[in-house]
Amino acid sequence: MTKIALAQYPIEFLADWPAFERKIENHVAEAVEAGAELLVFPEYGAMELASLLPAEWRKDVRRQLVELQPFLDGYLALHARLAKRHKATIVASSFPVDVGGRYRNRAYLFTPDDKIRFQEKLMMTRFEAEEWSVSAGDAVRVFNTPVGRIGLSVCYDIEFPLIARRQVEAGAKLIIAPSCTDTLAGHHRVHVGARARALESQVLVGVAATVGKADWSPAVDINVGRAALYGPLDRGLPDEGVLALGALDVPGWIFAEVEFESVEGARRDGQVLNDRDWPRHFAIAAPPAEVL
Repeated sequence: MTKIALAQYPIEFLADWPAFERKIENHVAEAVEAGAELLVFPEYGAMELASLLPAEWRKDVRRQLVELQPFLDGYLALHARLAKRHKATIVASSFPVDVGGRYRNRAYLFTPDDKIRFQEKLMMTRFEAEEWSVSAGDAVRVFNTPVGRIGLSVCYDIEFPLIARRQVEAGAKLIIAPSCTDTLAGHHRVHVGARARALESQVLVGVAATVGKADWSPAVDINVGRAALYGPLDRGLPDEGVLALGALDVPGWIFAEVEFESVEGARRDGQVLNDRDWPRHFAIAAPPAEVL
């Protein structure tokens, strides 16, 4: 049995860097004390570090990207230290990273053995591409961790089936979808996508979200969301596929205890075998549809 903590993370105005460190340390300690082995923060939670910038820089959505870069080393060191101290696996809030003059949205993964790895977001929303100049990554990855092999499908990515499917085909037992959405419709798009991916590939899918308002930030000014863990709708699992679901826009953690063997059992001998039957639907759908 593995206990997972999924964040409903409040974006807040910070007094200084030590205040940010204390906030993350307290969040991690709370989850670990509750028994969590895997802790998941949301997409773009790192943008609250922009509150440490001068007011004129905070107002410029693109300037923020430039001025956030000096915080990256400390950000990585903080999470690496906490993962090692607590013997926990941590998915940190994603950080927009300068990669050769282009910014990419990276979700970093930290394990107790000092490994730091990342998945870049692959599908850009209109805001990221048209207003913010954040660019897409180009590689689908999976990660071996103490809790098993997992994949990260960052926010909009979870709305596209082949990204998660490639991760499942590479052995992922759990897909994590860190999210940041500013409307109720956006929140629902992410969760509908997560539930669809759980259905299609008979896999667990966890969502973490930002919550709250940050009027000082043009990038993450409004945050509407909740965390959840979804699974296949089959024997040994909840009929509606919901293993855990948080209250909308309420800061804190939600927790779920999962048995990966229950998912494997559904794949082997479920009422339906979506995972096994996935290749067949390509063969059926390859020719153009008949118009009658």
